[in-house]
Amino acid sequence: MREELNSFRCAAQGIAYAVRTQKHLRFHLAAALLVAAAAAWLGLEPIEWAILLVVMALVISLEIVNTALELTIDRIGTERHPLAKAAKDAAAGAVLVASLFAAAVGVLLLGPPLWDRLFGG
Repeated sequence: MREELNSFRCAAQGIAYAVRTQKHLRFHLAAALLVAAAAAWLGLEPIEWAILLVVMALVISLEIVNTALELTIDRIGTERHPLAKAAKDAAAGAVLVASLFAAAVGVLLLGPPLWDRLFGG
């Protein structure tokens, strides 16, 4: 049991580090909070909430993984190398792809009820 608690503590420290040091992660967290507030205001259905939560978790998780990869590459060496750049760019690209698809999901799920709420259907 003590080992499991230590694992959770380490994971929490990793998340806290990423939140403290990564402005993009803080942006994604703020966006997720805004989307959740809009979803609550619009009264989304449970399945719609589930979809939103999955895409939010994906973007936030990928941002944390991107941070871990960048830190690891920086630890290995500070000299510029094309493979290090490619790895960092690919990880950032994964976050971008997830973010774009999450935004599309948000528009699909929040757009129609928001339009109805604002313009009376």
